[in-house]
Amino acid sequence: MAYTTIISAADLAWHLNSPEWAVIDCRFSLADPPAGRAQYRAAHIPGAIYAHLDEDLTGPVVPGKTGRHPLPPAESFTRTVALWGIDDKVQVVAYDDQSGAFAGRLWWMLRWLGHDAVAILDGDWRAWQRANRPSRNGVETRTRRRFVPHVRPEMLVDAADVAAHLHDPAQPLFDARAGERYRGETEPIDPRAGHIPGAISAPYAGNLDQSGCFLSPGELRTRWQTLLNGTPAEQAVMYCGSGVTAVHNLIALEYAGLGMGKLYSGSWSDWITDPTRPIATGEQP
Repeated sequence: MAYTTIISAADLAWHLNSPEWAVIDCRFSLADPPAGRAQYRAAHIPGAIYAHLDEDLTGPVVPGKTGRHPLPPAESFTRTVALWGIDDKVQVVAYDDQSGAFAGRLWWMLRWLGHDAVAILDGDWRAWQRANRPSRNGVETRTRRRFVPHVRPEMLVDAADVAAHLHDPAQPLFDARAGERYRGETEPIDPRAGHIPGAISAPYAGNLDQSGCFLSPGELRTRWQTLLNGTPAEQAVMYCGSGVTAVHNLIALEYAGLGMGKLYSGSWSDWITDPTRPIATGEQP
């Protein structure tokens, strides 16, 4: 059985020594980009290799033309995946220490390349530690495999598509950032504050319980059916600051059994590169 959304620490531990399972550590800090790799080297899940958000999961950033974390070309990311020892037979498990906020990026990118057997560690590295599971230090590698991509362009939308559907209930747009950033009350990262007109506030933290684990499928279904208001999940578009944490909402939709939405990968940091694009503030979409 393939794991395609989330996996528990207990289930991962059961398969930890299988060569057909690849564990990827995605810990990262926007405020301190080297920190995640240092944390990995100090202690990680045995067998895990490290994926750096800026170096491995992001393409070239062009100031004023792209967002902060543009997708790499599919061809170059395919080579990265092969170097990580992943092929169509490998179950991938990604984890971070932020309830999947960064690991979700790898989850989505593998799905984008057609690899469905990828899951997020529920409760992240902290759940692994709480359960007194083993850890290892240093740097690990896996034997290279041949990865054949089957790219799914339909999983993506761009700024032009978003602009063409502002306030369109048939393609609802959801903002995964915290409410205060959506409302434009604060913006700690990007040069302009606010949200895309028509976007509905849906902070990704609302998918989690107090321990940092995903809510149950039933609880997520209730949350997202209310937010979707009758629109099929497949028509929903998610965005955030740079296209990373927005994926958390896509995982929640799928885990809830509602289907797979779309990602505006450039997100807010891409939207505001064009000063003619409208912005909104306050509570209202």
